[in-house]
Amino acid sequence: MAKYQALLKPLTIKNITFRNRIMSTSHAPGYAEDGMPGERYQLYHVEKAKGGIGLTMFGGSSSVALDSPLSFNQISVSEDRVLPYLTQFAERVHAHGAAIMCQITHIGRRGAWDGANWLPLINPSSTREPMHRHYAKEMEDFDFKRVFRNFADAAVRLKKAGLDGCEIIAAAHHLIDAFISPMLNRRTDKYGGSLENRMRFGREVLETVREAVGDDYVLGLRVAGDELLRGGLTQSECLDVITGYCNSGLIDFINVYQAHGDDFRGLQAMIPDMSFASAAFLQLASAVKAEVDIPVFHASAIRDLATASRAVEEGHVDMVAMTRAHIADPHLVRKLIEDREDDVRQCIGANYCIDRGGQGKDALCIQNVVTSREQTMSHDVARSANPRKVVIVGAGPAGLEAARTAAQAGHKVVLFEAADKPGGQLNLAPAVDWRAGMAGIVRWLEMQVRKLGVDLRTGRPATPDAVLAEAPDVVIVATGGKPTVPDVPGIDKAVSARDILSGKEAPGKNVLLFDVTGTHVAATTADFITQRGSIVEIVTPDQMISEEIGRTARVNFMKRLYERNTVMSPSFDLMEVYLDGNALIAVLREVHSDREEEREVDQIIYEAGTQPVADIYFALKPQSRNQGELDQAAFIALQPQTVATNPAGKFELYRIGDAVLSRNVHASMYEAARLVRPL
Repeated sequence: MAKYQALLKPLTIKNITFRNRIMSTSHAPGYAEDGMPGERYQLYHVEKAKGGIGLTMFGGSSSVALDSPLSFNQISVSEDRVLPYLTQFAERVHAHGAAIMCQITHIGRRGAWDGANWLPLINPSSTREPMHRHYAKEMEDFDFKRVFRNFADAAVRLKKAGLDGCEIIAAAHHLIDAFISPMLNRRTDKYGGSLENRMRFGREVLETVREAVGDDYVLGLRVAGDELLRGGLTQSECLDVITGYCNSGLIDFINVYQAHGDDFRGLQAMIPDMSFASAAFLQLASAVKAEVDIPVFHASAIRDLATASRAVEEGHVDMVAMTRAHIADPHLVRKLIEDREDDVRQCIGANYCIDRGGQGKDALCIQNVVTSREQTMSHDVARSANPRKVVIVGAGPAGLEAARTAAQAGHKVVLFEAADKPGGQLNLAPAVDWRAGMAGIVRWLEMQVRKLGVDLRTGRPATPDAVLAEAPDVVIVATGGKPTVPDVPGIDKAVSARDILSGKEAPGKNVLLFDVTGTHVAATTADFITQRGSIVEIVTPDQMISEEIGRTARVNFMKRLYERNTVMSPSFDLMEVYLDGNALIAVLREVHSDREEEREVDQIIYEAGTQPVADIYFALKPQSRNQGELDQAAFIALQPQTVATNPAGKFELYRIGDAVLSRNVHASMYEAARLVRPL
């Protein structure tokens, strides 16, 4: 892999040598158990070490103090009880040749006071934090001494546990960055006013930590290269901050990213989704690299190996972060070394992982269902001791994942797809250009099933006779769903969102879009038709438009729709549709007051999820050995299915994905993978 030699070249900082220039940055996946990094958390990072990564950082925003809340189920490094966990963590990662570090912080005002400890939040000045909707107390003299000690003690715990280094965060308006920001720091003492004074708190934190861990321990700082915030620090001001800390001699590397954490627009820019180009903010790190003499790391949506390699080879950075890329494929580096670049499952920037964390859930990958489930599932599918004939009907994401997994296990697989190409409903997702990355899920799955020798038959609607003619041992029905039609009088005068996105129906000029689900489907439809000139009102009985879309993923939809003057009408239900002459009338009811209103429009579009398409399943059910029944306990335990309610049956029958009920891509692929592995 000569073209990637820059990425694979080692990097040495003090007494630590990273085997290559690829890293995963500290983030908060929500896997902590009572504030501790337990086995799930550890194995998630160990998999990256197995996969060949040079450095894996964990513990995004790990809290050093009791009054630094664990807002996103983060790790607490404020007490010695974390030491056994950290020690085991370091040993496990080191056993596979990777370096390991942890990020520490005092989160300051960026949290909620009514969390675990119910302590007041602290900040340089008493200001309100918009995302978590709380105020903070202005720090007093005794708070400074305590916080300095908290940082030092936490860093010493990392060193005692055998971690290779410590990263302190001075960005995202955590406590150190809050002092630097003139928006948040209104103090008149030695910690406020001039830039030198505002940087004093961070410098004293670094001095205290360096004294505690010694000169031989690797210490880094994560800083924004531009806050991208009106009234916030500009790129020039951030560069002054960065060079000031780098020239202090207190740190060994600088990790550059961007934006702020005050709201979801800032969070989206901090963790760019698919609406941003790969390496959209590399110039910020490059500008820092030109001014400092210590290694520069960069963490910001570099999703593909070619871009990562150029970033290092051209001297923009010394270490390139591919964090979400490793969520999509933790074996990325190993595949690169083995000249299997085509087998790398590329991150598409859907931000499903990030948005689940923002909702207080565990981070999961939209397309890799094994990531974070390493306790029970392997990224490498084991070969079956009993190869079988598996027939799958439907080549959407669920059917493709079932076929890929079955073929990897050594089964002979036939995959029927009625359409001319695989992908199912997911083929509608890239209807708007900025969501074109969603096609990457299907593209990778199709490439894999073809490489694995799956007999993929597109344009071939499966019939019961065609399935039985294959003499299958196992039949999996993944035929997806059809649009649910809302139970509304006159709804036959409306069209489904799928009809619009598929091109079956043309968008009207004046459109009412009725959204029951609050998912990406209606938002994509609204984006699609407003881009083509439609005037749109989105109506939903929910209290917020697109309520089920993750907050960072939602930002770009809202930006585009508001730019096109889309009318947003939450808390309204559609009660009736009727014709008045040539006019189409929608009767709406405000769900709290029962007040009714009417709209005269050219077209009504509805989105209400899907209903299963499972005719072939029910036709085959009487002839199957298990009559379609799933042993749920065995499914959960990843054990073989043994239901045999019809001993005369010659095959097992299952249905998955939207052929069962309306779900998202991850859920459908998860069900497919978990069902097939024990076959």
